Amino acid sequence: MNFPIVIHKDRDSDYGVTVPGLPGCFSAGSTMDEALTMAREAIELHLEGLLEEGLPVPDPGTIEEHKRDPLYRGGVWAVVSADLAALPGKARRINITMPRRVVEAVDRFAREHHQTRSGLLTRAAAVFVAQGRGPRPRATRQHAGTRKG
Repeated sequence: MNFPIVIHKDRDSDYGVTVPGLPGCFSAGSTMDEALTMAREAIELHLEGLLEEGLPVPDPGTIEEHKRDPLYRGGVWAVVSADLAALPGKARRINITMPRRVVEAVDRFAREHHQTRSGLLTRAAAVFVAQGRGPRPRATRQHAGTRKG
C-alpha cells in the first residue's frame, strides 16, 4: 500500500515527515534518505497499532488530494510503500476451499514473482481488507420451477 508523505525542513532542524493519510503519524531524519527510511518505519508501526486494535486502515489518499491542504504547503512530496502482510503477527494455519483454476492461477503468479502461495494470499487479503472494499453482493438466481418458501 502506498502512502503519500510530505517532508519539511526548517533551518537548523532535521527533516520532518508527516503522513497525511494517517492522522497522528509523524517521523523525522537527519538526512532525506533517513527521513524516508524512518517514515516507512513510522507508517508500519502506526498500521500495526490500528490492526491490533481492530481499526480499519484509512485510505492513504493521493498526493494531489493532500497538496490542497495549506498545512502541507512548501513541503517535498514522496510516496512510501508499506507491506501490510509483512507486519508482525502470529501465523495461523487455515483450511480454505477455492476453485482449482483459481489455485492454479495463484500458484503460477506466486512462482513468477518468487513468492509462496501463502505469502501471496496473505498480501492480497491484507490489501483488500485495508482498502475496506468488500465484494458486492451477488444477485441470487432461482432455478425455474423452484420457489423459496
